[in-house]
Amino acid sequence: MLTIRRSIRDAIVAHARRDHPDEACGIVAGPEGSDEPVRLVEMVNAAGSPTFYEFDSGELLALYKEMWKNDEEPVVIYHSHTATEAYPSRTDIGLASEPGAHYVLVSTREPDDADVPAEFRSYRIVDGEVTEEEVRLVEG
Repeated sequence: MLTIRRSIRDAIVAHARRDHPDEACGIVAGPEGSDEPVRLVEMVNAAGSPTFYEFDSGELLALYKEMWKNDEEPVVIYHSHTATEAYPSRTDIGLASEPGAHYVLVSTREPDDADVPAEFRSYRIVDGEVTEEEVRLVEG
């Protein structure tokens, strides 16, 4: 189960909607071994594509160096799907290289409407196996 602060979930959804029609992507870092997503880092989609995301390699390297220095790890790796449901594609599954991370997908296929909650789903992806997990929102 992914336990995440409502404010972080809302920031991820806002990022996805802001970058639409391109896919948005980012990481939520947390203390190493804690499974607690604490620090949201919005990343640039180097692909600049509505159907694919790619972290900028220089930006990603700098973030990993910062996380190592701070004894953090990527707890959540997120991106959006602009025209499909929030379910990992074959490409997403192939790129999943952090077995301990929660892979969050947000679908922005529905119009930005405060009355329609965004589709926000979380998965574990290990050795090509996708398992959806419950998302629990907490305040704070």
